[in-house]
Amino acid sequence: MKRTMGITALAVGALIASLGTPAGAATAADPAPRVDLRVLVVSDGGPATDAIAAELDSAGTPYTKVDLANTARPVIDAGFLADTVAGRPRARFQAVVLPNDNPFPAGSAEMAALTAYERAYAVPQVDAYTWARPDVGLDYAGYAGSLDGVRAEVTPAGKAGPFGYLEGAVPFEDNSPTVGESYAYLAQPAPGADFTPYVQAAGPGRPAKGSLVGEYRHDGRRELVVTFVYNRYQQQYRLLARGIVEWMTGGVHLGADRNYFAVHVDDVFAADDRWDSALNCTPGDVDCAPGTGTPHPIRMVPADVDRAVAWQKSRGFTLDLAYNASGSVDHAEENGGADPLADRLVTDRAAFRWINHTYTHAFLGCRQDVSVVPWKCATNADGSTQWVSRGEIADEITANRTWGQQHGLPLAGDELVTGEHSGLKVTPQQPVDNPNLGPALTDTGIGWLGSDHSRDPVQRRVGSATTVSRYPMNVFYNAGRAAEQVDEYNWIYTSRAQGGSGICEDNPATSTCLPAPLDPATGYAGYIVPLETRTALGHVLSNDPRPHFIHQSNLAEERIAYPVLDGVLGGYDELFAANTPVVNPRMKDIGAELQRRDAWRAAVDAGKVTAYRIGGTVTVQAPSGTTVPATMPAGTRSGPLTAFGSAYAGAVSGWAAPSSGSVTLTLPAAR
Repeated sequence: MKRTMGITALAVGALIASLGTPAGAATAADPAPRVDLRVLVVSDGGPATDAIAAELDSAGTPYTKVDLANTARPVIDAGFLADTVAGRPRARFQAVVLPNDNPFPAGSAEMAALTAYERAYAVPQVDAYTWARPDVGLDYAGYAGSLDGVRAEVTPAGKAGPFGYLEGAVPFEDNSPTVGESYAYLAQPAPGADFTPYVQAAGPGRPAKGSLVGEYRHDGRRELVVTFVYNRYQQQYRLLARGIVEWMTGGVHLGADRNYFAVHVDDVFAADDRWDSALNCTPGDVDCAPGTGTPHPIRMVPADVDRAVAWQKSRGFTLDLAYNASGSVDHAEENGGADPLADRLVTDRAAFRWINHTYTHAFLGCRQDVSVVPWKCATNADGSTQWVSRGEIADEITANRTWGQQHGLPLAGDELVTGEHSGLKVTPQQPVDNPNLGPALTDTGIGWLGSDHSRDPVQRRVGSATTVSRYPMNVFYNAGRAAEQVDEYNWIYTSRAQGGSGICEDNPATSTCLPAPLDPATGYAGYIVPLETRTALGHVLSNDPRPHFIHQSNLAEERIAYPVLDGVLGGYDELFAANTPVVNPRMKDIGAELQRRDAWRAAVDAGKVTAYRIGGTVTVQAPSGTTVPATMPAGTRSGPLTAFGSAYAGAVSGWAAPSSGSVTLTLPAAR
């Protein structure tokens, strides 16, 4: 249910009376207060308030956090909550988030100040997690207990209100049969209470449904009452987080939140070496000693291209193909000048986006000494590291780009992913970037460089390029068949006593051992696919635009990537309404988005952003060169005739560049 955030003259008068009349207070002819676009988060250190704070962080929505456990924290009183600016009453927070409906001691002056403030300025309050009882507009719980595996639902009021971006179902996770993951109180509205359930569920084995999230209106105030516990990572919270923020801000706030998914397919045209289940290594690659085993590479065929094109059409989704042209050139030389795979890919080139992955997929960091396992950096006589040269790196980039241009690939010429992300630091062998990498990127006009999120997650500059970290999917590059994937997975993730490598037991901080090896016949579909789907979907639901990457081998033979990709996109479609599609950007657009976010967060953290609403006008002051993210109601204008943002999840959102240090947005008259 959408309510105006306006303030009545009577309410202003009541608040001023409680504070003492401030100098220059607004007159009765001009009662509209200034409401700052900032959220007050009062935290008890629990996971619920921290989850809401994380959502605000992710979107770029400014907030002030008060830690109740900190003895040096500010006192929440009338002066902390409101004052006057240029003679106009100012509400310093547009919403209040509390750990529960009243986290203060009985008779608390702080809770009294909050109550008066919320009533006077029509500021809504979120009770991040509380128990059902008449004090919050609910009857006592008809069910209290676990909701693991329960499928909650958005009510018609929720669909018409803050959760209209959801298709309807809100499934609760049940990832472990031995661990309780969700506890909830389910209850009906209390007799006579003005309470509207937005999300409800039935307890296990019970027909009656009770509220999990609902709005309680009383005493001139509005509360969003949440009666289930959650943390920032759980899917059920991730589904509802957007709506919680939209409810508390009335759909008018700084920051923006979309659901992103991009998938890079590396090594296209090349062939990937295959895992050897007997040797427990990959012949032809550096994890096998030289001369060990017989390479048996995996390479796509034309039918795999047909499958990829058809799959994209069925999903309305575009893959990014990171290609190595020498893979086609070498194949043609070895096969009488013919490469049917390249012919088919070039014919269908417009169906995909393309990324330069270097000509031969050479390792562009230190020169590798592969005579030992694991490999090490080769050194000169004086002990210094031998590096791949600036010219060699530039040649790898330009030769691949030239081949792509000659074959009409729709490239973004300033994007690059090096083979294995080489040239960038990789521990323990090469703890620093190749010093020749940055200059070579500058020489070749590279603006965006893929990095591995698992080892280099922070966006940074390398020469002319800015990194874009990519999530590695745990669908292995050296597996074209499910049984190969499971065998290698078992080797990595089981203990030595169970026949594995012991890597997991040697690195407990970063890896968890399986309780038992996966069944080669069922382990992929039954364990790996659901786990990888859940991990990737978690990124999608976290306003995280970073791409994921797989390899061409995963689209070949048994095409083992598709069950994961279908799990992510199919699962998403079941959860979200048509007004909230997956956003599928290319790498340079992801990089630019991350850059804007970093600049915005830096400005907010430095206290250089001021934003407020007076009536139907939103004003944002920010440093020159810092674009402003905002989410507003449909119909908002950024000028007399210019519509702001683009439609998403029932609102409009986007970035606005300040003019003379200021952005002015005009809300629709009905707001």
